[in-house]
Amino acid sequence: MLKNKLVLITFLVSYLGFIESRDLPNFSDLAEDASPAVVNITSSRVVKDRNTYGRGFGDPRYDEFFERFFGQQPRPSVPRENQRPVTSTGSGFIISSDGYLLTNNHVIEEADEITVSLGDRREYKAEVVGTDPRSDVALLKIEAENLPILKIGKSKELRVGEWVVAIGSPFQLRFSVTSGIVSAKGRSIPNGSDSTYVPFIQTDVAINPGNSGGPLFNLEGEVIGINSQIYTRSGGYMGVSFAIPIDYAMDVADQLKENGYVARGWLGVSIQEITSELAEALEMEVPKGALISQIIEDSPAEKSGLKEEDVILFFDGEEIFYSADLPLTVGAIRPGSEVNAMVLRNGKKKTIKVSVGELPVDPELAFDNTERNILGLVVENQSNNDQRNFIEGVLVTQADTQGIAYRSGIRRGDIIYSLARIKVKNVTEFKDILSELDTERNTTIGVARNGNKRILSLNLSK
Repeated sequence: MLKNKLVLITFLVSYLGFIESRDLPNFSDLAEDASPAVVNITSSRVVKDRNTYGRGFGDPRYDEFFERFFGQQPRPSVPRENQRPVTSTGSGFIISSDGYLLTNNHVIEEADEITVSLGDRREYKAEVVGTDPRSDVALLKIEAENLPILKIGKSKELRVGEWVVAIGSPFQLRFSVTSGIVSAKGRSIPNGSDSTYVPFIQTDVAINPGNSGGPLFNLEGEVIGINSQIYTRSGGYMGVSFAIPIDYAMDVADQLKENGYVARGWLGVSIQEITSELAEALEMEVPKGALISQIIEDSPAEKSGLKEEDVILFFDGEEIFYSADLPLTVGAIRPGSEVNAMVLRNGKKKTIKVSVGELPVDPELAFDNTERNILGLVVENQSNNDQRNFIEGVLVTQADTQGIAYRSGIRRGDIIYSLARIKVKNVTEFKDILSELDTERNTTIGVARNGNKRILSLNLSK
C-alpha cells in the first residue's frame, strides 16, 4: 500500500511539473524572428579633456553617466590638443524597410557620428531625422533597402501582469534576450527632463546599460515599448525598469518625420495632489483628481473658463486619479483639439469644453508676467491694488523648497515689498535689484503675509 502511494505521489508531482512547464511561455521563436531587426548603435563625439593623462572625463559624475546609460566608459587616450573621442553604445530597432529606426535620444545626444550595426554584421552611418528630449525618443535613418522590420503593436492593449520580452545589447553583449512582466502602466517619473509627459510602462525585465533604445515585445512578437530608464542606486538593474509606450513613441516619430519637432497639448495650469484633508474641505468623498492651484494669464485654461480650486476629475474621457495623470493626458492631445473636462467646483460637478493649446518649447516662458530667479522664486505683479490694506510689491506664486528664499521663510502668497532695503513695486524693479546684489554676502528682504510686514535675512552665498 505504501509503495502504491509513493508511486501515485511521484506521478502527481511529475504531472503537475509538466503542466507548470507547459504553461510557461517559450521565447525562442520570438527571439529568432525579431533579432534581425534589432540593431546596436555606437555614437562618438569629441570632447575637451580636463584630465590629460587620466581615464574618462576626470569627473566621476560624467563617467558614471556614460557607464550607466551606454554600457561603456570613455576610453583612455593620448592627449591631442586637449581633445579626445568618446564612444558610447545603445540599442535600437528598424521600423521601415527603407531604413528608419527608433532609439533613445540619450543614446545619440550630441554625437558627431552614429554607426548602426545589424545582426548580420552589416554597418551603416546613420543620419538624425529628429529628436525629442522630452520623451527621450530619436528617429534615425540609414541608407539601405529591403531591411527586416518589426511588427508594431498597441501599447494601450497591454495588461498589467502580461509577459514581455526585451532584446538589446547590455554591457555590449549584443542581442541579449531578457523577459519579465508588466508591473504597471502610465507611470509618471519626474526626473528634471520633462519626462512627466511620458506614460511609462513599468516592468521587471532586466534592463542594463546598453539596453537603452531597444524594443520591448509582447508574446505576439509585436513591439509595445522602447526601453528607456531604470531605477537604480548602483548603476545597474535593481528589478524596476521603464519603457516608452510604442503608441506614444510612434506618434513622436511621425511628428519628427513630418515637422521636425513634437507638438504637445498644454493647459497652462499649476496643479497639486488632493490630500484627505483637502478632499474633506472640497466636499469630496475620495481624494482623487488634480487640483488647480494657479492659472496662467491668457492661457487655454483661462480662455476655456477653468478656475483656481477647480478639481479636474476627467479630461478627454480619461479619469484623473492622481495629479500626475493630468500632464500625461493633456500632453498626448494634439494642440487645437477641443475636449471635455469634468471638474468639481464648489462641491458640484461641471463639464467644461476646453480648447487645448500647444506646450511652449520652454514651459517657463508660459509665465509671461513672472520672473524666476536665483532665490528659487516665481513672482508676478499684483492684479488688484484697490483692496483694503494693499501693500505694494510683487506676489510670490511659487517657492522652490530647496531655494534660498524658502529656507529663509518665504512662502507662496507672500508679498515682497523690498529687497536689499530698496522698495519693490513690480517685477521689473525686483529683477533689476536682484541683478545688482552682491551674492557673497547676506542681504535683507521685506515680506508681507496676511497684512503683516517682516524683515528677513537672505544668504545668497548658499
